[in-house]
Amino acid sequence: MSRIGTLLLLGALTGAVANPALAQTAPATAGTLVIVPAAGEVTLPNDQARATFMIEEQNKDKAAAASLVNQKMKKGTELIRQADPKATLKTHGYYTYPVYAGEQQRPPAGKTPQVVGWRVGQYLEVTTTSLDGLPKTVASAQSVLALNGLQFGLADATRKKLDQQRIDAAYRNLIERVAAIARAMGREAGDAVIDTVDFEASGAYAPTDAAPKMLRAAMASEAAPVEEPSFEAGETTLSMRLVGKVKFK
Repeated sequence: MSRIGTLLLLGALTGAVANPALAQTAPATAGTLVIVPAAGEVTLPNDQARATFMIEEQNKDKAAAASLVNQKMKKGTELIRQADPKATLKTHGYYTYPVYAGEQQRPPAGKTPQVVGWRVGQYLEVTTTSLDGLPKTVASAQSVLALNGLQFGLADATRKKLDQQRIDAAYRNLIERVAAIARAMGREAGDAVIDTVDFEASGAYAPTDAAPKMLRAAMASEAAPVEEPSFEAGETTLSMRLVGKVKFK
């Protein structure tokens, strides 16, 4: 190699060491397709309660047990309607089971257990948005029925109103994440073109979403009269997940 060639080579190497950006060129990102998951959440105080009441009676006479259940359920339903006329009521889970002698023990092989009575019961589901009057309603019903479960959440009308807010929050998060990814790639946010937005997050790349969070409580006491219980309705967080396909120019 000539003296001039040697000097040119040394000069190039020296420049590369002095400027690492010349020694290592960033990989090209033009045409890169990026899958970007995003999510948005809206939290509101719960405005609906779903209470489940029950009554169960046991008697040697099946008809007598059924009559007691029917009478008490009718009385409890009347009390609830008086306390909360706007509540939605739904009866379900009516059951009749035989009670066997020594049912806690397995009968001897080959022998049929003896029926000594009958257990009859029924459930009543009450849905209401009158949360301020809920303690009074529950206490009134508990003079006849037992409170089997209590669940707070958002009314359907409220959930529908929140759809726009969830969409806005999720899309805003997508734009923010695209801008962050562009900066990490050494590109301008304007170089990113959104190709597809999947608001259902239905692809295999979509994260799984947990069920909306609910505040739950359970009570099973019965007395007459009953002091009003205390409830805290809590909050519900509604989330929306989306996935965007972004291509860089």
